[in-house]
Amino acid sequence: MRPALFCLVFLVPALAQVPRFPTIYYGAAYYHEYMPEERLEKDVELMKKAGVTVVRIGESTWSSWEPRDGQFEYGYIDRVVDAMHKAGIRVILGTPTYSIPPWLYHKHPEILVTHLDGRKAAYGIRQNMDITHPAYRYYCERIIRNIISRYKDHPAVIGYQIDNETSPYGAAGPLVQKNFIEYLKRKYRSVDLLNHAWGFVYWGQLVQDWDEMPPRDGILNPGYKLEWERFQRERVTDFLAWQARIVNEYKRKDQFITHDFSGGAHTDIDQWAIARHLDIAAVNPYYDVQDRLDGHSATFTDDVARSLKMGNFLVTETNAQTIGWDSKGQFPPYDGQLRLNVYGHIADGANMVAYWHWHSLHYGQETYWKGILSHDLEPNRVYEEFARTAAELQRVGPQLANVERRNRVAILFSIDSHHGIEFMPFSNKVNYQTFVRQFHKTLYSLNVGADFATPDSDWSRYAVLLVPPLYVAPDALLEKIAAFVREGGHAVVSLKSGFTNEFNTVRHVMMPGPLRAAAGFRYQEFSTLREPLPLRGDPFRAGQDNLVSEWAEMLIPETAEALAWYDHPFFGRYPAITRNRHGKGTLTYEGALLSDGLQRAVLLDVLARAGLTGPDQKLPASIRVKHGEVQGRRVHFYFNYSAAEQTFSYSYGSARDLLRGGRAAAGAQLRLGPWDVAILAEE
Repeated sequence: MRPALFCLVFLVPALAQVPRFPTIYYGAAYYHEYMPEERLEKDVELMKKAGVTVVRIGESTWSSWEPRDGQFEYGYIDRVVDAMHKAGIRVILGTPTYSIPPWLYHKHPEILVTHLDGRKAAYGIRQNMDITHPAYRYYCERIIRNIISRYKDHPAVIGYQIDNETSPYGAAGPLVQKNFIEYLKRKYRSVDLLNHAWGFVYWGQLVQDWDEMPPRDGILNPGYKLEWERFQRERVTDFLAWQARIVNEYKRKDQFITHDFSGGAHTDIDQWAIARHLDIAAVNPYYDVQDRLDGHSATFTDDVARSLKMGNFLVTETNAQTIGWDSKGQFPPYDGQLRLNVYGHIADGANMVAYWHWHSLHYGQETYWKGILSHDLEPNRVYEEFARTAAELQRVGPQLANVERRNRVAILFSIDSHHGIEFMPFSNKVNYQTFVRQFHKTLYSLNVGADFATPDSDWSRYAVLLVPPLYVAPDALLEKIAAFVREGGHAVVSLKSGFTNEFNTVRHVMMPGPLRAAAGFRYQEFSTLREPLPLRGDPFRAGQDNLVSEWAEMLIPETAEALAWYDHPFFGRYPAITRNRHGKGTLTYEGALLSDGLQRAVLLDVLARAGLTGPDQKLPASIRVKHGEVQGRRVHFYFNYSAAEQTFSYSYGSARDLLRGGRAAAGAQLRLGPWDVAILAEE
């Protein structure tokens, strides 16, 4: 497809105004500056032969763009962009701000991070600067404006990546602390409100004036520490929003702005707040392969990415060959796994899959984080699988672009609750993210698609809401959960939920606070569990997994039904799991950490009550299925995450097999080879 046609199709509106793509783009990050000059022609030739349709360039080498202060060099990138355009390969251009050049460090060493313990970051690692420092911002703006203004009209450039996997980088120097006080002034307005909210009367730490505000360094107060984390997240959001505003002054209407988040659901940044300043979100998922490849880690990251704007996203980096900052864990993918992972991302809503990177490095920290080409820079087994997959995408990509997911289950993600529990941990083994990942992996193993929701999200599309420990929450959020249940939703709520308010201060009411009526119980006591406890009578038929651990809340049912009791001479008087009917819906509460097997049984029961179970839960253990809609048609993606052939029954409407040809009717037997995939589009 010619680049000009991309411009025409790209402007069609999509989910949440996320731009639509005419096909699935497939490629790699490409750093010509790391290679001998004569490699460009050879690389482009190999890319065309392999079917590369997009490259991501420019974000890693500020010192090549600007080798000396104010001396800008464009020649090497000009050659790359022109060569890609001639080959029909599209380009995503990055702002090179995540790794500063040596001349900038020598001129302004003060921009390097000072940590809470007073340590000063050293030069040599990337992402070692205070992203809010005025000197750093000055040089960032200059290089961004120079780059974007030069390439904004180049027909090969379809979008811009701002920075790279940005975080606060642990910055806590004098300037950061000063900015924190200004942040507090805007939010709290008076020290009296702050004193009251945080309980500074404790230990006699009442502040009488903003000038008396102690630095973060030695603070133990949970309210102060929570606000500091919020401030750090805001610093990152502000930095990326600032970059987006600059790029928006130049970019064409048919070009997009993205940022590539590292994998997972982050708690040091607010991905949702950042995404509001992007046209489309991007992610860099990496995961185990060979016998440990089960698709869950990639799906977890993809589900977060899709949820950020409730629409399609880009995979800007993922495994090509082996990965690692050393050579101790080099695991190349088995045959078929590269292709399998591509379609897994597409099924989750990815409109682009690109690898880090095209060629393997011969020097530097990431020597063993290998690209599509190995160190010999010649075609190889992975290159050949890439080429076969690219050929398929050339045929089916237009039929798979802009997959829409309509999930009925969401996991509520609370960054504040993560930090609240980190400041007052209840276990040495588990934390907030343990519950998040257990919920998600359980749904994944049951072939139930899920979104991630935030306290501010619209939950009306969901039938089931899973709530990891909502330790920090304003009354309004707890009342929103109660309303969700009252209006017919089914909520599964974890231990410690509702314990503190938005200031991380314990409520002055009986637990679970504003959730009490919806939950149908009260409690005043809780206990750490030294050893796992079984549940009396194995009520969910979990067998050897009939266990809870770490924590036990001593729930006293009021209107709730006790679903499971601790099997213990003392704790046995209290239920571990309850369910309360509240209005049209139900709230299931888990007062302890459930084993994985027990959690599966509980969630399966809740999903059945919500009408969300069916043939997908009867598939073989290694078969995953994901459902989407493309151009008004339902599309079903089946994946075999095993080295053995699998046979199973297809349970949906008459469909065409997009990859293998032929048709399948409801009840047809499907056969998938090792690490294979089938995509059936209903007719």
